[in-house]
Amino acid sequence: MNYFRPFLILLAILFVLIQFFRPVRNNSKVNGEKTLKHLFYVPKNVSLILSKACYDCHSNKTNYPWYANVQPVGWYLDQHIFEGKKELNFDEFGYYSTKRQINKFKAIASQIEDNAMPLSSYSLIHPEAKLTQVEKEVIIKWANSMSNDIQSLK
Repeated sequence: MNYFRPFLILLAILFVLIQFFRPVRNNSKVNGEKTLKHLFYVPKNVSLILSKACYDCHSNKTNYPWYANVQPVGWYLDQHIFEGKKELNFDEFGYYSTKRQINKFKAIASQIEDNAMPLSSYSLIHPEAKLTQVEKEVIIKWANSMSNDIQSLK
């Protein structure tokens, strides 16, 4: 018996059905007074780098590509965004304790220095997010400077 054709039909039906179960988009309101840019000095060049390489996963506003509308890809992206925001959210930076802010700045520098961020899977699909050596140095220097500045105020 040929089970292949009914299997393909069932698979197609399941694929169509899962399209109706979409995750909620990451486009929530932002309290402007709690954002990183409101609380700390973020030079324009740093802001541009963060926007292109970090904000899709580490803010409350994600620019979704077309393929985010196709499940299960949308679920996969949603999980990445959820995890990214849980680890660091630039739009909610003001809700962090001073100690956590210091640690986040240190982690930003460390993650960039270790080439752990942006994720290679993200950079592969978004080549504009791949950081040059100069951009890495700019972010690392800025993040370390911010960490030191906060520590000196304590």
